[in-house]
Amino acid sequence: MSKSTTTPAPGVHVPAPGGPGVRPVAAPRIVKQRRRRPGLIALSVALIAAGGLSGAVLYSTSGQRTAVVVVAHDLPVGATIQKGDLAEASVALDPAVKSVRASNAQSLVGQRAAVDLRVGSLLSPAQVTTAALVAPGEQLVGVSLTPAQLPATPLSAGRKVLIVSTPDPDAAAGADGDGAGKAPAAAAPKTLRATVVAVGKPAVGTGNVVVDVAVPTGDGPALAARVASGDVALIVAARDGS
Repeated sequence: MSKSTTTPAPGVHVPAPGGPGVRPVAAPRIVKQRRRRPGLIALSVALIAAGGLSGAVLYSTSGQRTAVVVVAHDLPVGATIQKGDLAEASVALDPAVKSVRASNAQSLVGQRAAVDLRVGSLLSPAQVTTAALVAPGEQLVGVSLTPAQLPATPLSAGRKVLIVSTPDPDAAAGADGDGAGKAPAAAAPKTLRATVVAVGKPAVGTGNVVVDVAVPTGDGPALAARVASGDVALIVAARDGS
C-alpha cells in the first residue's frame, strides 16, 4: 500500500516531525501607498481660512454696538418727555441712522414730542422739540367743558382742535326772522382754530374738564366770553390741521 503525502501551502512552515509545535506564519500584506493630491489639500486649507475670516468679520461687526435711547411708553405729539418715558438699548447702527446716544438722554427730559412716539421705537433728534406750544401772537385760554362738550377721544398737548360756538351769536340774533314771518336761514356755527396746551383732570361730581388752548391774540377775549356762558363745544381737527 502506498503512503499519501501532503504538500504544504506556500509560505507556511511545517514543523519537522517530532519537533516542537510552531504556529503558521501568514504571508506579509502588501499595503498600497495612497497618492497625494496637493491641489485638493490647498483647496481645503483655503476654505478653512475663508470660513475663519468670515466668522471673525461677523463677530467684529456684531460687537460694534451703541447704547441709544428708545421710547419706553407711547407719547402723543406735544407731550412733555419725562425720565421714565425713556429707556436704553444697545444696537448695531448703520451710520445713516440718526439716533440719540444713551449718554445724552437727560437732555431730552422736559422737551416735547414733535410726533407721536411709539413704545420700543428708536428716538431720533428730529422727533423732539423745545418749541413752546404758545407761540408769539397767541393767548392761552382755559375752556371748561362738560363731558357732552368733549369728544370721547382723549386730548393731549399739541393736538389741533376747533372751538365751536353753540349756538352761534349771529344766528341767535336773527332768530326772530326778518319781520315778515319768514324763518331765518340756517347759518353755520362760528369756529375758532386752537391748539391744546394742557388738559386738566375731570372734576369730581360733574366730570367737567378744563382744557387750556392757545388761540390768536385777537380771538382770546371773545373766546373767554363764550366760555363764561358755556356756549362752546370742542371738536378734534385732522392731523394736518384742516
